[in-house]
Amino acid sequence: MDLFPLLADSASNTVQGDAVFWGIGIVVLIVIIFGFWAMTAIGLWFQSVTSGAPVGIIQIILMRFRKVNPNIIVNARITAKKAGIEITSDRLEAHYMAGGRVGRVVNALVAANKAKIDLNFDRACAIDLAGRDVREAVNTSVNPKVIDVPSLTGDRRSIDAIAGDGIQVKVRARVTVRTELDRLVGGATEETIIARVGEGIVTTIGSAENHMKVLENPDNISRTVLDRGLDAGTAFEILSIDIADVDVGENIGARLKADQADADKQVAQAMAEKQRALAVAREQEMKALVEENRAKVVLAEAEIPLAMAEAFRSGNFGIMDYYNMKNVMADTQMRENIANPDDNPSSGMT
Repeated sequence: MDLFPLLADSASNTVQGDAVFWGIGIVVLIVIIFGFWAMTAIGLWFQSVTSGAPVGIIQIILMRFRKVNPNIIVNARITAKKAGIEITSDRLEAHYMAGGRVGRVVNALVAANKAKIDLNFDRACAIDLAGRDVREAVNTSVNPKVIDVPSLTGDRRSIDAIAGDGIQVKVRARVTVRTELDRLVGGATEETIIARVGEGIVTTIGSAENHMKVLENPDNISRTVLDRGLDAGTAFEILSIDIADVDVGENIGARLKADQADADKQVAQAMAEKQRALAVAREQEMKALVEENRAKVVLAEAEIPLAMAEAFRSGNFGIMDYYNMKNVMADTQMRENIANPDDNPSSGMT
């Protein structure tokens, strides 16, 4: 009878023992994780202190909870401090949480500082958040880059334009630009520079009197295009425009004239065909009119016997009159046959 209470107490003790075991395990796990974070935080804190760019140990631990990589923030602050740039860890952390690339921003600031370029942290962050590579922008500002016109990645291999004499001129240019950091946010990109330079080349060649003027002085293209201020509203400053290649293409003017002449010939042929068709139609109309008049003559001749019969009945026409008329008709037919023997072969003389 006392067996069941003993089993119940034993089961209760077992459950309590398991709960205590799992509780201790969870606590140990938390302590291990926290200890790992603490050791990492201590290492980063010690690194920052010894580098002269201290970051609080509590702040480093809290970065983990804010899903911020403390290694990036501490290393970026140390790099900036060593370069003589003071940036707080809070500002670096804010840029990181906004989706920015903290490392590239700091590297760009260091490069700009060494090159004596006016670039502050806020502007660098704005450039980075706008999707531009701020490090490359600083490099381009220090070391100008060359843009090919037209772009080498495109389908076109030259800028083609027609001179005043109708000859096609093909030009390739190279534009040397330097990044203007003040205009990088909101400024037009390389594609705009390529389009504007191409437009300037076409305009300059089109205004030339003939293609020889372009070939003799290709630098006129560079000078004219450069004077147009094509870098306005862009993120770049154009330093120079150099003509890399000039080729003579087709004689577009002659081809256009030939095409126009061919078109004029086709129009003239069409007009002539129209006139011929009108003449043929008029001829057919006249033939129909002749046949119509012949029908009227036949109808009129058909009334002669009727009239003669009526004259016989009324006594106005006698037998001798009829024979005299027949003789006259026979004599007339004979004269016509003699005058026109080809019209009646059967009446020819042997």
